[in-house]
Amino acid sequence: MASRKKTAKKPTPTIEPKGPPPPREQLLERLRRTVPAPRCELDHRDAWTLLIATILSAQSTDRTVNTVTPVLFAKWPTPAALASAPREEVEEVVHRTGFFRNKAKAIQGASLAVHELHGGEVPKDLDTLVTLPGVARKTANVVLGVAYGIAAGIVVDTHVTRVSQRLALTSEKNADKVERDLCALFDREDWIDTGHRLLLLGRYVCLARNPDCQNCPLADICPSRLEEPLGSWQDRAEHARRLIDGEG
Repeated sequence: MASRKKTAKKPTPTIEPKGPPPPREQLLERLRRTVPAPRCELDHRDAWTLLIATILSAQSTDRTVNTVTPVLFAKWPTPAALASAPREEVEEVVHRTGFFRNKAKAIQGASLAVHELHGGEVPKDLDTLVTLPGVARKTANVVLGVAYGIAAGIVVDTHVTRVSQRLALTSEKNADKVERDLCALFDREDWIDTGHRLLLLGRYVCLARNPDCQNCPLADICPSRLEEPLGSWQDRAEHARRLIDGEG
C-alpha cells in the first residue's frame, strides 16, 4: 500500500504595515472597549497551578491544556506530590499537550524547586521565577500578572507578536525585544491588561491566516488592514467582545 504523502503546512502570510502605528490612547480606548475584563484562559486555582498550566501551554492550546490539568492536579494536588510522581505517569497525563517528555520533566522540576527552595510558594519576582525549569519570561509574566497582579513585563506570545507587528508597534520578531518595545510604549499600570487584550484580539479576531479586518475594532486605525471595516468601531468592538466572551 502506498504511503500517504504529508501535506506541507503553509507558512503564515506576512502582512506588512503600510503606515504608522495608531495613536496610543486611541488604541487603548478601543482595546478596553473590546476586552473590558481581560483574563487568562488557562484554568487554575492558584499561582502554582497557573505556573504548571502555562508551562504545558507551550506549542499547545489553552483548550487542550484545560482538559489535561484537571486530571493532573487531581492525581498530584501539590508541588511536592507532582515532583515525586513517577515520570512515566506524568508523561501519560500530559501527552496530549505535545512535547510531553520535556514538559513532564519541566513541570516536575519546577514543582520540586517550588517545594524545596521556596516553601511551596511560587516566587513573586521575575528573576527568581525564570530560574525554575521550563520558565522563561512569558511564563513568568503570566504568573506574576495573573496570580499576583505584579506588572514585571508584558506577556508576549505568538498572538501578541503578530498583532503588535501588524499594528506597527514593533518590527521585532524576538519575543524579548517585542516586550521591550511594548513596555516602552505603554505605562506600567497598563502592562498586564494590555498584554492580555492584544493576545485575545489575536486569538479571536486578528488571526494568523485570515484576519477578520471587516469586524476588527482597530481596522480603521490599523496600518496593515486588508479590508475596509464594517460599521462603527464601537459596533465592531461589541462584535469582537461577544466573540471573545463566547457569546457567539
